[in-house]
Amino acid sequence: MSFTCTNAFFGSVLFSFLFLGHSVALLSSPSPLSPGELIQPVAEGGEARMTETNPPKSAKKPRWTSLEIGLITIVSLLFIVIVALVILFATHKTDEICTTADCTQSASRLIENMDDSVNPCENFYQYACGGWLKKNIIPETSSRYSTFDILRDELDVVLKGVLERTVPGEATALTKAKTLYKSCTNESLIELRGGGPLLAMLPDVFEWPIAVDNWEATFGKTWRLEDAVAKLNEKYGTQVLVNFFVGTDDRDSNSHIIHFDQQTSLGLLSRDYYVCTGPYAEACRAYEQFMIDLAKLIRTDRALSINETQIKEEVTRVMELERDIANATDTPEDRNNPVLLYNKMELGDLNANFTLEVESRVFNWSYFTAKIMDTVNITVPDTEKVINYSPNYYRRLNLVLAKYTKRDLQNYMVWRFAMNMVVGLSRAYRDTRKAFRKALSGTTSEAAVWRQCALYVNNNMDNAVGRLYVEEAFSEKSKELMDEMIADIREVFISNLGDLTWMDAETKKSAEEKARAIRERIGYSDNIMNDEYLNNEYKDLSYSAEEYFENILQNLEYVQKKRLRKLRVKVNKEEWVTGAAVVNAFYSSSKNQIVFPAGILQPPFFSKGQSKSLNYGGIGMVIGHEITHGFDDNGRNYDKDGDLKDWWTAESTQRFLELSKCMVDQYANFSWDLANGLHLNGNNTLGENIADNGGIRQAYQAYKNYVSKHGEEPPLPGIDLSHDQLFFLNFAQVWCGTHRPEQAVNSIKVDVHSPGKFRVLGSLQNFPEFAKAFNCKKNSYMVPDNICRVW
Repeated sequence: MSFTCTNAFFGSVLFSFLFLGHSVALLSSPSPLSPGELIQPVAEGGEARMTETNPPKSAKKPRWTSLEIGLITIVSLLFIVIVALVILFATHKTDEICTTADCTQSASRLIENMDDSVNPCENFYQYACGGWLKKNIIPETSSRYSTFDILRDELDVVLKGVLERTVPGEATALTKAKTLYKSCTNESLIELRGGGPLLAMLPDVFEWPIAVDNWEATFGKTWRLEDAVAKLNEKYGTQVLVNFFVGTDDRDSNSHIIHFDQQTSLGLLSRDYYVCTGPYAEACRAYEQFMIDLAKLIRTDRALSINETQIKEEVTRVMELERDIANATDTPEDRNNPVLLYNKMELGDLNANFTLEVESRVFNWSYFTAKIMDTVNITVPDTEKVINYSPNYYRRLNLVLAKYTKRDLQNYMVWRFAMNMVVGLSRAYRDTRKAFRKALSGTTSEAAVWRQCALYVNNNMDNAVGRLYVEEAFSEKSKELMDEMIADIREVFISNLGDLTWMDAETKKSAEEKARAIRERIGYSDNIMNDEYLNNEYKDLSYSAEEYFENILQNLEYVQKKRLRKLRVKVNKEEWVTGAAVVNAFYSSSKNQIVFPAGILQPPFFSKGQSKSLNYGGIGMVIGHEITHGFDDNGRNYDKDGDLKDWWTAESTQRFLELSKCMVDQYANFSWDLANGLHLNGNNTLGENIADNGGIRQAYQAYKNYVSKHGEEPPLPGIDLSHDQLFFLNFAQVWCGTHRPEQAVNSIKVDVHSPGKFRVLGSLQNFPEFAKAFNCKKNSYMVPDNICRVW
């Protein structure tokens, strides 16, 4: 029985009752009636008391007429019916099963994905995801498969539809996105062009010595390391050896500044791979073969002779060089603290203190910087303040450079560019990386061309594609509901500060100020719905439907020049850090901003029609996660304005580090069967683990607050779980997924997130409310003796 129908019937009965002349206020008590509790009539101005029923002897005994007796009987019956309805409504409304389409679909999904034969107190991940794991097989085109990946695949389908649709009179920017997509899907023309587009542009980056004859005579005599690194940087967005970029000044988040950093991208993803033994042996072998095959293919297309021995010798040198570069880099653990990374100095100080030398020629930092910044007409004097993120790397790099020739360095740098460009060429070129891709990620075939192209266009024209996606698939009502949830969860975070015994009052006050200053971005930026704004953003881009490779080059230069031009421009803190068509969420420490793109605002994370327990367990946990990022091992170093500034007392900092160490050890103790038993890296994943643990706690408390205010939700059909239990079930099912062994190893080495399985187990082991919801005993796996809590 719906709430509306019950009230309507109740109203009609009450009207009949009043019509008979009896004005009893059944609902006037100051507190709600408990089931079965009746109110006795009270005499005016006095307490309720027994009324004498025997009349005085002198009085005449009253006589009741048939009409009066009938009316009293009817009134009594109506009174009983009304009381029964009140009791029924008070006790039964939350027992009614929700049978809306949203509830039915949610219940079906939850049941299908879970395995209720597993004891939730022993392995909640298997309990929640066992059904999902049985029915989902990783596609041959994927290195992993998860709830996230399924949603991203579905989003790609939406993008395919809008990018292939012709709309007369639409914004120019949207037409450009569709042209870029068309050039990418034009397989027959791409095949016809072969490797020609790559071969034609290689001279612009001073050629690939291994793939051309007479390099020393043609390029070597005038070659300078500064020229080669600068050209790859400013025009092709490729950062090798010296990582130069313009970004936000950590200590002044309203300003941009030049940064110098170590080479952060390696061909084999992580320095661990370069031992080339054990689980890494196949990846190294395939990597070298990829280089050999590409060099041979280019030489063949150029009608040059092939000396396999010489090619292999040069490839070996390149491999040794990259191994040395990898070993010269600081480890991820060394780079966890942004305070230690921040080394501000004048540009001229680099020449004085960080010498790099190749074949007796000293690297000129001022000349190098000018070669890049002159392309956007910005003059940089030697007194310019810059930030050096990796002074130790540059000291070690000089020792590396002393071992190699300029030919070795040029071979390596152009290889790192060319290896990423084969994707825009014919099948013969793309196939050179096939074995390498399998060794690194386990995939045996490429994704469908249309899917690759939808992803590429979205990555390079995120605002234009975001506009198309929002118009096609986003509900505006989601924004209002998200605003409410963010407000609720933010208040829980702030309220919880009062319970933290490890943090002193001074630091708590600053933490509250920062939490209240966090700015939220939901769905999409309003700017993308403005044709003029969108057209202006992409005005410098002009694509050809027949030249996909050249379009790629144009995008690389456009993105890099856009960044470089920001040097003298104030940071726009209103700017979004992501596009709308993205299944993810973000926190920006320099903007103190949390972002929830339209792409993630869908089931199982969120739906305006699904139960609040599921919304809070899904997107609610994500909201809490992103808020907590502002206070994790990295985010805690930034203040409410996004500036790198220590707002902690020494005592609170020390306690934070101690509590964090508990979590480091907890997650490092997890070993992953899919990664050959490798243990997680508790240090590298600390920030995400802190955010997960804070997020689940805040979301659950916010949900309980919602229930206290609005009452219990009706049960879902066919699933015998309370909404407290459904909260945790939906949270866990967000992280259902599996990996190929190759990708699992890769994930442990480079991903700052723990695998989904341990995101569930780790955070719920630390949250007593989970054990309470499922009545878990103290000796069960999900209830360890020691639990970790930071926020």
